[in-house]
Order: sequence, then C-alpha cells, then structure tokens
Amino acid sequence: MSATITAVDTQPAPAASGSPLRRLIRPGAAALSGVLLFLSFPPRPLWWLAVPAFALLAWSLHGRRPRSAFGLGYLAGLGFLLPLLSWTGEDVGPVPWIALAAVEALFIALTALGIAVVTRLPLWPVLAAAVWILGEAARARFPFEGFPWGKVAFGQADGLFLPLAALGGTPVLGFAVVLCGFGLYETVRRGLEFRRTRALPRGPLAAALLSLLVPVTAALAALPLVDDSAEDGTATVAAIQGNVPRLGLDFNSQRRAVLDNHARRTEQLAEDVAAGRVAKPDFVLWPENSSDLDPYRNPDARQVIDDAVRAIGVPTAVGAVLTPETGKLSNTLIKWDPERGPVDTYHKRHVQPFGEYIPMRSFVRLFSSDVDRVRRDFGPGDKVGVFDLAGTKVGLVTCYEAAFDDMARDTVEAGAQMISVPSNNATFGRSEMTYQQLAMSQVRAVEHGRSVVVPVTSGVSAVIMPDGEIVQRTRMFTPDALVAEVPLRSSLTPATRLGVAPEIVLMAVAAGGLGWVAVGSARAWRRKRSAAG
Repeated sequence: MSATITAVDTQPAPAASGSPLRRLIRPGAAALSGVLLFLSFPPRPLWWLAVPAFALLAWSLHGRRPRSAFGLGYLAGLGFLLPLLSWTGEDVGPVPWIALAAVEALFIALTALGIAVVTRLPLWPVLAAAVWILGEAARARFPFEGFPWGKVAFGQADGLFLPLAALGGTPVLGFAVVLCGFGLYETVRRGLEFRRTRALPRGPLAAALLSLLVPVTAALAALPLVDDSAEDGTATVAAIQGNVPRLGLDFNSQRRAVLDNHARRTEQLAEDVAAGRVAKPDFVLWPENSSDLDPYRNPDARQVIDDAVRAIGVPTAVGAVLTPETGKLSNTLIKWDPERGPVDTYHKRHVQPFGEYIPMRSFVRLFSSDVDRVRRDFGPGDKVGVFDLAGTKVGLVTCYEAAFDDMARDTVEAGAQMISVPSNNATFGRSEMTYQQLAMSQVRAVEHGRSVVVPVTSGVSAVIMPDGEIVQRTRMFTPDALVAEVPLRSSLTPATRLGVAPEIVLMAVAAGGLGWVAVGSARAWRRKRSAAG
C-alpha cells in the first residue's frame, strides 16, 4: 500500500531553485521533443528521431505535477504541430494555421498530464505509451469528427517499426514507437541511478530494457506479415496527374482548365498506348476534383470526360463535384464506362471541416474572411466505396479520408483487392502536406496488405506496393501519367481482422493506469483528512 501512496503523491512540489535560465531547461526540452517528433515525419527520412523525441519528452514529464505536466505537454504539442501543420496557412495566412495547432496541442497537453501521473507507477513506460495512444484516439474523433493528422504512425512509413501496422494498425505501430522512446529514457535513468548508488533492483532494470527491446523485436517478428504476393493476379492501372493552372485556392476558378488538363493527359496516354510506348491499362484513376464541373449538370464537361474515357477505352474513376439544385455539394468519385458513361458513384464520407464545410461559420468569420470562399458546404456520403473496374475491386479513400483508420479498412472488408486514394493538394502548394499524406497511404498499404495508387491533381501521385514501397511517383505540378502492374490481394491482415480492438485494448490499459492513480490519490487524501481530524 505504501508504494501506491508514494506513486500517486500529489503534494505541491518544492519551489524551483537555481538561476532563471536553469528553470527553462525542462520547458526547452519539452518543446525540443516536439520539434524532434516533427523532424521524424516525411519528407525527411528521419523516422528514428521519434524515439529520442519521446525519450526527451519522458525526461521532461517524469514525476512532474499535473499542472506542470500540462504546460510542458502544451509546449511539446506546439513544437510538434506548429511546423507540422504549417501547410494549413499556405494560402489563407497564419491565423487558421496557428489556431488549429493551438487547439490540437491541447490534446497533447492533456496527454502529457496523464503520462506524468502514471510515471510514478510500476511499468510506467507501458502505461504512459498507452496514454499517448488514448490521446491520439481522442484527437482522431473530437471535435468535428476529429483530426488524426500527425499520429505517430504516419511518421514511420519508411521505418523499422512499419510491419507492426499489419499486426494492429496505426495504434499498435504508434504504441511501439512511443514505448521504445520511453523505454530508452527509463533505461538511461536506471543506468545513471546505478552509477550513482551502485545499487539497482534487477526488476526495474529488466522492465526498462524490455520496454526498449520488445518493440524492436516485435517489429522484426512482424516482418512475415508484410506480403506483396499477387494472390488474385495483377492489374495494370494508370493514374492521371493533369496538373492545375496555378497554385493555391484560386485554382478553383480555373475548373474547366483543370478538367481539360486531365482529359488531355488521358488522351495522350491513349496515344502512347496505341504507339506501343506503354502498356494498355485495365482501368484509369483520375484525382479528386479533376472535374469540379458537375458532369450531370454541365453537358460540355460530360462530353470532355466522355471523349477522354472513350479514347483510352477502359473504365475510369473520375473525381467530380456534384452540385444539386438544393442541399449540400458532394465530393464524388464517378465510375465512367467508355460505352455507357457514368454508372456508379462514391460520395466522400469524411468531409474536411473548415475546408469542405464551415462549422460555426459566423464565429469563424470573425477571425478570417476566407471562410466565405466555401460558399456552399459539402455533405458526407454514407456508403463504403468499392468500384468494380474491369473485374478488379478497387477501394476508394478520398484524400483526407486516408487519415482515418476506418476508411481504408471498410473498403478492404467490403472486398477491395487494391486501394485508390485520389487527392487534390493544389491548395497547399509545394508544402510538406503532400508528402505527409503520401506516407499515410504507405502505412495503409502495409496495414491492409494492399497495393495503393494515389492519383493527385498536382502531385505527388504514386504507386505503392503492399509492403509500403513506392515504385513510381511523379514530380509536383507536372502533368504526368503513371502506368504500373500491381498485385491484387484478398487475404486479410491481423490489423484488418482485429479492426478497432487493439486501440480499445490500449485505451483500456491507459484507463487502468489513470484509474490506479485516481484511486490511490483518493485513498491518500482520505488518510490525510483522517489524520488531521
């Protein structure tokens, strides 16, 4: 019992001593941990920086009081999210960018508070890593259906830990990285303690070493789960990148030019096929927003698409904006048959708040008039997207949806043999956004054991194998067409089969640790009251 009371002691900490500069060391370390975590994300191949980032965060938070931990966590959150999300201000200025980062950093601050209180418990690295995943789960769901951008797993697309995505999805992958970082700190801490005292219980040292080594061992053990064999044969797929007339939000005013660019590049591909320069694809994928002119309401747009699809002569998935007379707009993918025209649709299910629709419009307008560029809100669809394209079942995950765990998983469970992630990143110019999003598709490929093709209006378009390797990619803001033979698969990885279960288990572990602290604190408080009475 005494160990429990010590572990959850909540008496005020002694006043800090030393020079003012010395008092800045821990806050500076917290902010630096966030910066290191940012640097571990694409386009930099520095995935391993996430481990020392979490080791440094653990040093900042270990044994801290809740209020102090909240502030340190907020600094870490700003150090991470301000540079990571800088692309959100690419064309609308710094206010929306800073506001988003400031709000999202609150989740990291609350997570840091939870981490600090469980650091006083036995096996704290496991509990603290689970608390981090609990924080990510909350951020991915609230508010406005959540904002999962910046999950630790999305920085590991080229890393050692990536095979764990096939085992338990992004929660298990992220948990392993965080646990390894916390285990590194605890191992160093215990080592320094031994050096100082020449006495160290074997149990705590063993637990620290296991926290460091088990994630690495598990990642190596999960390698056999990463399989890129062609279980259902192969398909030759083409991804069209038509490009846009100019960068930024104003590209929307050039809707017809964007459509013409994609039609022209498709017709050029047809000429290349006829000349024998490239293989004829089984089907073609256009990006999101490749036709912002509704082909059901604009006969000229319909004719342009129809001519291009007939020229290539195979089914084509076309990204379009549908504009009904009343109600909300729809971000839609249309299955376009060369003989019959449009025959099926998928309406984007996760529409982007403050991008495709504006919550609290009158309030947000006080901070930025750019909200009025979105004159009419988009509404979400409610049907899982799987197109049968020339006999291949293609799962559809439109742009922003790739950040959400359930979006790709739904399509695979519905029979998808490969996945398409049509996107439109022209709004964000040459920022890191497109590389961050591409990494998500790499993680999804391994998570579900599927080839992923990413057609983007302005780049980077890519072809990704089921093992996460990018085998073809385009340059940004360059018209291009990728043609590749990809393996088709129908087996389900453990991550697909388990679904949300690993995340629930890790959240339960976190809740158990936090509950242990709460109960111990309540008992200690009652004991002190009884003694005082």
